[in-house]
Amino acid sequence: MTTTNPIGAEAAPRVDADSYRAIFRDHPAGVAVITADAGNGPAGLTATSVSSVSATPPMIVFSLSNASSAAPTIAAAETVVVHMMTADQMHHALTFATSGIDRFADRSTWTRLPGGEPLLQPAARWMRGKVIDRVIAGTATVLTVEVLETHIDNDADPSVPLVYHDRTWHTLGEHSRVN
Repeated sequence: MTTTNPIGAEAAPRVDADSYRAIFRDHPAGVAVITADAGNGPAGLTATSVSSVSATPPMIVFSLSNASSAAPTIAAAETVVVHMMTADQMHHALTFATSGIDRFADRSTWTRLPGGEPLLQPAARWMRGKVIDRVIAGTATVLTVEVLETHIDNDADPSVPLVYHDRTWHTLGEHSRVN
């Protein structure tokens, strides 16, 4: 077991990467696909790090693994689209989580917004935003994004969000309600 010392106490030994990953493996997270085009073609990846930061102005934050082939394009882009995945969109989550493939090869699965950003189809819930800050943090880059536009498809079933937990895809719904 690894613990950290309280603030002001003597520095604790560093936590090893495997222990750190084990902690987050047990922490469920919503699934999103982030897409962008910085001028050299579209790029995208599946992320579980999207978080709300502020409602006024609306801002989100997410991190990119610098090992991801899509990270340089997304980090360099002025704007991004964050697609909040539902169970019906698991094919997108799987595609954008797969390394070594052309994630945009099937033109029937995406289009472009007027600003040029790649938009997945179908897209039940998404946000388009302007990147306002980039911070290198270890082996990742953290982006802060001001949300400029949101879209909710009222015909899509938002009650079945896609969740990632312990290296497995899950859904939430009435079956998972605890109260």
